[in-house]
Amino acid sequence: MSIVITTTFIPVFHELQLTSAYEYLELRYDKRLRVFGSVLFSVYLMAWLPIVIYVPALAFNQVTGVNIHIVSPIVCLVCIFYTCVGGLKAVVWTDVIQTIIMIGAMILVIIKGTIIVGGFQEVLDKNWKSSRLQFPSFNFDFTERHSIWSVSIGSTFYNIGSIAVNQSMMQRFLALSDLKMSKRAVWGFLCGIFSIVFICGYSGLLAYARYHDCDPLNSKLALAKDQLLPVLVMDVLGDWQGMPGIFVAGVFSAALSSLSTGLNSMAAVVLEDFWKPFFRKLSHRETQILIRAVVVILGCICVGLVFVVEKLGSVLQLTMSLSSASMGPLVGIFLMGLFLPFIDGASALTGGVLGLISAWWVAAQSQLAQARGHLTFEEKVRYTTNCTYTFPSPVEKEPVEFEVPFLYRISYLWFTAFGCTITVVVACLVSLKSSVRKQQDQRLFAPFLKAWVMTRNEVEQMDLKSTSR
Repeated sequence: MSIVITTTFIPVFHELQLTSAYEYLELRYDKRLRVFGSVLFSVYLMAWLPIVIYVPALAFNQVTGVNIHIVSPIVCLVCIFYTCVGGLKAVVWTDVIQTIIMIGAMILVIIKGTIIVGGFQEVLDKNWKSSRLQFPSFNFDFTERHSIWSVSIGSTFYNIGSIAVNQSMMQRFLALSDLKMSKRAVWGFLCGIFSIVFICGYSGLLAYARYHDCDPLNSKLALAKDQLLPVLVMDVLGDWQGMPGIFVAGVFSAALSSLSTGLNSMAAVVLEDFWKPFFRKLSHRETQILIRAVVVILGCICVGLVFVVEKLGSVLQLTMSLSSASMGPLVGIFLMGLFLPFIDGASALTGGVLGLISAWWVAAQSQLAQARGHLTFEEKVRYTTNCTYTFPSPVEKEPVEFEVPFLYRISYLWFTAFGCTITVVVACLVSLKSSVRKQQDQRLFAPFLKAWVMTRNEVEQMDLKSTSR
């Protein structure tokens, strides 16, 4: 993803001096695509932000016992306040502080937890012996949740959708003064992501090593998989006064960072992509009122959607499924814009609409099948042979005999690629019927295509002159 974005998206967007990434769609296609892209981004945010609020509330509930529906509105109010007052500058600087707290809290947990378990080698040994650590599968099977192909090719498409065509992320790269600084920011972002994924992945290994013979889920110490890390924190840091609070502060920092970024970028999209192209120019005061109103209204809607999120299962898979279904068609539209000069606005819009319907249908049916128990995934064996407390015996659920269609069983990591593929294929087929070819600005295409587009424009211009004679 980082290679793709630094060689194509950022050079093009920087040269065009864009505020909103979706301005590109109007320049490359027409105004309809700009609105379509902005709507898809709005849908993506509405799927993402409630989950961002729910996760820290869940952690806070595990540590303190406070109801998540009390915590959620408080988190949202705090975020709405500083996002409204400070704008993008406040969002960026609070993100810096929140990132330090978040990573610091996680490092503290894994260092002390590793010492308690018996060292780094002990953590690896216990996970390796129980196949928690294993070599990836090389089977090219779209229904296998995590194979080498889904976590490399599938995740590449997912990350392009999450970063390259996501206003929340692109507004940060485009806010920098020159192209060189933007590219450095992308590579810095990549290093940060590697660090966070390693820390989070290792904390999962540590949790298993600590509870390998007394599983918190089977013993009802944790009511959901998303509460495993807070259980570990209370176990590891509970005897140090104030330390669980630092962890909770780290979790809330991550949530506030994502929430404030989402609210701020949504305000920018409403102003740049929904208001300015269609309505009168606003004064500075009216602009401020509009932006703050968007932040407040969207924040309140997200609090309400928390009630829905808590009913829908594993947070990570849910997030990636819903966001993938929304962003897949948008990835296809942007990639066609950058790499396929023959695609026009009508073709791209047709492909985008059909891609969106297809991706959302598959994602919705997949989530519905999981909620009903029709679609289940094989899990590793969990043990409770050495628990020091009593708990009710887990009730074994009888497997539901139901054949789920192949399309609904594909891994959630392929959803973005699925939506993107449908969009591109349909758009290419529709473009075959279009005979209209117009002069195109070479700045709208990937750098390596610019010379070809310029030559093509010159040839077409010469053909027009000879025809007119």
